[in-house]
Amino acid sequence: MEARLNLFANPLAGKILRHINSAGKAVTDSALPAATQELVKIRASQINGCGMCLDMHTKDAAKAGETSLRLNLIAAWREAKVFTDAERAALELTEQGTRISDASGGVTDEAWARAAEHYDEEQLTALVGLIAVINTYNRLNVITQQPAGDYEPGMFG
Repeated sequence: MEARLNLFANPLAGKILRHINSAGKAVTDSALPAATQELVKIRASQINGCGMCLDMHTKDAAKAGETSLRLNLIAAWREAKVFTDAERAALELTEQGTRISDASGGVTDEAWARAAEHYDEEQLTALVGLIAVINTYNRLNVITQQPAGDYEPGMFG
């Protein structure tokens, strides 16, 4: 599979990616738990069908110590007993924030309230920012058909 655009060689793409990466770094450096961040990235990428992001974030999560059981059950988080209530709230917010057009009201007050039970304002800000950033990356990669399978943890810095 060949990508439609080489996002790594195109100067304008480089400028765009640097800004998105800066937003992502702000989230990475936040108080939102790292494991939750990876779960969110993986779930949004599953919904959006982004192979490149799934390749990257499942490998990064595994390298950071995430279990294969939890990684394999992310798409079925509602039925899985392996996620905390806080993680479930983050995954619910991720799904609703990713599927905005599927619901007439966007993210429900109930989903927001469940997330707010587990995360303070800084963490909620990071969670919302993360959902936005991963959806941006998913869209860039899906539109340009970036291939998946060759990612090695840490290869992008």
